[in-house]
Amino acid sequence: MKTKGAVLRNPGEKWQIEEFELGDPVAGEVQVKLVSSGLCHSDHHLRTGDSPAPMPVLGGHEGAGVVTKVGPGVTRLKEGDHVVTAFIPACGTCEPCSRGQQNICDEGARLLTGLSISDDTNRAHTHDGLPLVQMCMLGTFAPYITVNQASLVKIEDDIPLQAAALLGCGVATGWGSAVEIGGTHAGDTVVVVGIGGVGINSVQGAAAAGARNVIAVDPVPFKLQMAEKLGATHTFASMEDALEAIGDITWGRMANTTILTVGEIDGSMIAPALALTGKGGQVVVVGMGNFQSMDAQMNLFELTLLQKRVQGAIFGGASPRTQVPALLNEYRAGKLNLSDLVTNTYRLDQINEAYDDMLAGNNIRGMIVYGEDDY
Repeated sequence: MKTKGAVLRNPGEKWQIEEFELGDPVAGEVQVKLVSSGLCHSDHHLRTGDSPAPMPVLGGHEGAGVVTKVGPGVTRLKEGDHVVTAFIPACGTCEPCSRGQQNICDEGARLLTGLSISDDTNRAHTHDGLPLVQMCMLGTFAPYITVNQASLVKIEDDIPLQAAALLGCGVATGWGSAVEIGGTHAGDTVVVVGIGGVGINSVQGAAAAGARNVIAVDPVPFKLQMAEKLGATHTFASMEDALEAIGDITWGRMANTTILTVGEIDGSMIAPALALTGKGGQVVVVGMGNFQSMDAQMNLFELTLLQKRVQGAIFGGASPRTQVPALLNEYRAGKLNLSDLVTNTYRLDQINEAYDDMLAGNNIRGMIVYGEDDY
């Protein structure tokens, strides 16, 4: 079928809305009609060249919709099912999946190539015949996607699909960074640095887990206001501003966990994050930086003698097939707020405006909502 999507031809350029050819599902694949797609900073890393990707690339990795076609051998899904995309596929059979770490499934290595799990080819092609890489093997900046069943999680029909799209990246990553890999316990102090589409959900997760102090750090006042609404007990404009106050709040013990959810991570952020963190605590690094960056600053004396940890995290350290249903239960119980996460919605052809808003700090999360003209 012919459809349209936001395509990046070269780093440094703007997204272009182009018509492209989307193939039918082959063995193990389905086609999905999307309702919405979240606008994540990770896709912007393609524009800056911080994330390596073959070009041209169809952006987007956070979406939800309805299955419209099913290929041979598909056992997990059928036409009419409601699904959320998972930017990390979960095959269920590789060694990480078998030990419960679906978020580092071996099929995730294909994220750097965009080739389909089923046959190592491209399911999408540009109007001029070039292979079109789908971001995270998804490409949700288009109203239709053809993807492997390993990249989708079925959800119940009562969940609003527009809001459910957020579970595919921002909500699951943020919540899990506080609750799963972050291991927040009742009475803990948790610091979240960067209150965007991921960090706001680290705030929600830490609050739901019973943290005594949930401290949000961001230079944008309205983001701090939203953090307070969704569970933050204290807010600061910078890590430097927060340092002395956290010492006072915790009687000198500092944070159990500091979570770095900034849009662009830099090695210079590790040392101040460790300074906010107490003995035996950890810094969870969630934000992405340039793929070639090798430098991080930290005090090794402090790291050893105070037994601190620096921990990377993808998808919040949780497995997509268990985390998405668990988060939906939190939503039904009123512990997870989805309705306030989207600051503004956009048409597909407004995608560059939407990313300008993100970079200007105007959005917690922007979202593309597909209309009848898009299908």
